[in-house]
Amino acid sequence: MYELTVKSEFEAAHRIENYPGKCVRLHGHNWIVEAIVQGEKLNELGILVDFKVLKSELNKVLDELDHQYLNELEIFANQNPTAEIIAKEIFDKLATAEIFTDTTKLKAVKVYESPKSCVMYFPS
Repeated sequence: MYELTVKSEFEAAHRIENYPGKCVRLHGHNWIVEAIVQGEKLNELGILVDFKVLKSELNKVLDELDHQYLNELEIFANQNPTAEIIAKEIFDKLATAEIFTDTTKLKAVKVYESPKSCVMYFPS
């Protein structure tokens, strides 16, 4: 089994409604996102998924979030844009990319809202 990770980033603001602390106020993050892919079968070049292609697909998803006020986006209309929710939304969108096959799957998405705080989403 092979596992590979690409990392990218976006900048965006949000607020956590009803949070009992500072995060209730509008603030921003330089979000770091890792996409983790797992699979067993390599292609004829010995590659699971081309890093460049995977990063391009991840960036397509992140471009929709970059320099946005996340609370105003439709995907977060009925939920707080927490790191947990952001990780799931990114996972769900990225998982539909045509680069994945029966033997190569998106395993998880990890979202850092700071260098010391992150969340990982993976389906159960």
